[in-house]
Amino acid sequence: MSQPGLDELTPVNLRSTPALIADRLREQIVSGAFAPGSRMIEPQLGARLGVSRGPVREALQRLVQEGLLVNIPNRGVFVVELDAADIKDIYTARRAIEREAATLLHRGKSPHRLERLAAVVEEMRALAGQGDTRLIAEQDLAFHSALVEAAESPRLSRMFTTLLAETRICLANLMDLYPEQDLLVAEHQQLLALLQGRDEQALLDAVNTHLDSAVRDLTRPTGN
Repeated sequence: MSQPGLDELTPVNLRSTPALIADRLREQIVSGAFAPGSRMIEPQLGARLGVSRGPVREALQRLVQEGLLVNIPNRGVFVVELDAADIKDIYTARRAIEREAATLLHRGKSPHRLERLAAVVEEMRALAGQGDTRLIAEQDLAFHSALVEAAESPRLSRMFTTLLAETRICLANLMDLYPEQDLLVAEHQQLLALLQGRDEQALLDAVNTHLDSAVRDLTRPTGN
């Protein structure tokens, strides 16, 4: 006997066209292919992607909700431009999430999660000195993503995903202000050691110091 309502349901695609378009545009935005302030014009995007304007419009709205685009009335949709205040706010939100994640991992001492973080730090160390700041930046973000994943909280992870995209925009356009690679490696090695250790307050203080340092670097006036 069929259940009422089931007969009216039809199969759905696991990934809708707007979602796929949003993924593609998100990748281009965080990579810097679409510069901050760039206008996202629906007909042009639709023609380039081979789709109608409807799915493009829905995809753009998703990215507006994520904070990667901004809809300015009577002007259009533009890639967000992040100033010093935005960067500070992004890292304020990251601090709340990452401190909680660090606390949970420190108390749980999951060997698998700690091994994952150790592998990221080792890869970062191996890449240091090669002159490719973007690769080091990716390992930096991979460490913090793995830290949040260790909390095993879907909601923390979901919030961090948006912050991660905004962080990528910061880094894509501020690579000249990124900290020295050896210093960055040392900071992550310290975080890993504290996660493996016993002093929780020292760990939380180190998280604060690490994020404060990032804000100072990313908001430092160019040329100083």
